[in-house]
Amino acid sequence: MEDTKKTQLFENMPVPQAVVNLAVPTIISSLVMVLYNLADTYFVGMLNNPVQNAAVTLAAPVLLAFNAVNNLFGVGSSSMMSRALGKKDYDTVYRSSAFGFYCALLSGAVFSLLVTVLRGPLLALLGADSQTISATGDYLRWTVSCGAVPAILNVVMAYLVRAEGASLHASIGTMSGCLLNMVLDPVFILPWGLNMGAAGAGLATFLSNCAACLYFFILLYVKRGRTFVCIRPSMFRARREIVLGIFGVGIPASIQNLLNVTGMTVLNNFTSSYGADAVAAMGIVQKINMVPMNIAMGLSQGIMPLVSYNYASGNIPRMKKTVGFAMKITVSFLAVMTLVFYLGAENLIRLFMKNQVIVEYGARFFHGMCLGLVFLAVDFMAVGVFQACGLGRNALMFALLRKVVLEIPALCILNALFPMYGLAYAQPVAEVILAATACVVLLRLFRKLEKAHSAV
Repeated sequence: MEDTKKTQLFENMPVPQAVVNLAVPTIISSLVMVLYNLADTYFVGMLNNPVQNAAVTLAAPVLLAFNAVNNLFGVGSSSMMSRALGKKDYDTVYRSSAFGFYCALLSGAVFSLLVTVLRGPLLALLGADSQTISATGDYLRWTVSCGAVPAILNVVMAYLVRAEGASLHASIGTMSGCLLNMVLDPVFILPWGLNMGAAGAGLATFLSNCAACLYFFILLYVKRGRTFVCIRPSMFRARREIVLGIFGVGIPASIQNLLNVTGMTVLNNFTSSYGADAVAAMGIVQKINMVPMNIAMGLSQGIMPLVSYNYASGNIPRMKKTVGFAMKITVSFLAVMTLVFYLGAENLIRLFMKNQVIVEYGARFFHGMCLGLVFLAVDFMAVGVFQACGLGRNALMFALLRKVVLEIPALCILNALFPMYGLAYAQPVAEVILAATACVVLLRLFRKLEKAHSAV
């Protein structure tokens, strides 16, 4: 019965309804994740201490680096699972999920060990100075040294559950941790609670990720025998076709996120040269900008199982219709959000910090960064399609083009031409060029698939 419901969603349900069923829970989950990230910034901001706020911002690239592992084994395994489902190859589905789970567990442990051992050089690389090094280190102790394993594992397990079409369960698991984090933040951060500052935000994050992992373990126990997600040690085998299938998608996705970390580190280092107020302002802008960004990302990730399944089963018209419908929704929404953010920049910054210098910096940063949102949506959708179809090389090309060729050089050039404020316009410049490229590549891909399909 469970298999029939999954087949109905992937093969027969009207595309708009299938997209809603898969994407809405993922989008809501992504929004909740953004809100819990904003909660750290908001409650730390209530201390009215730029150093504490800057600590959360400076540590952000390390937490973003978790996504390299998440994408390697989450995106890679889920894409492999959905494509195997489309081919009715259920043994590969089971083994792909087990491989992704145990590799994520091991990677989290290694990540934690490396960050703990290399803490001093890492803090210097992140741009922490004598003012911010202590608070940044305290935040990293809880979120990474203690929290890397549950942080990575709960995201990877959400990908595995979503791969078989159980988007709602995946989102509930993720949201349970996020909501707990928002409840714990004020207790651990603020003076009326434990008064731990940035360290309290890190402790709340650690505990919430543990809670999310617990949800997924309970879910898999309850659904045993009725789910394709398998974490039995006996199913963990490094079969050549499974490793190549997962890594072919996961490694480019992982490199993409490592490049994002590199880009954020470069941006933070440029910004830190202008002082803690500028770093705090840029951090707030980045967090607010993540709300629409994560909606676009949630939509592209939510439809991945549907795209993968129909690509593998040869139903190219349904696959194309899915991508087209999702693209119309995300571009229209982000166009509206761009207008809202541009006009309400100062008021949005003031929600987090009352410091007038930070508000002025943040508003100027916001006016630049929000201009790239619409184009970013096209980029996310294109990369999502490549990952869903197992076209890791295309995804890697876009990652290199976005960061190495376009955004990082733009940061250097625009900061030199327009000190500090030019930094905010690097992303829009990169995304405009990349969106145009994405449209061309996607159109060529669909033509090629349709031609191959009609020839069969």
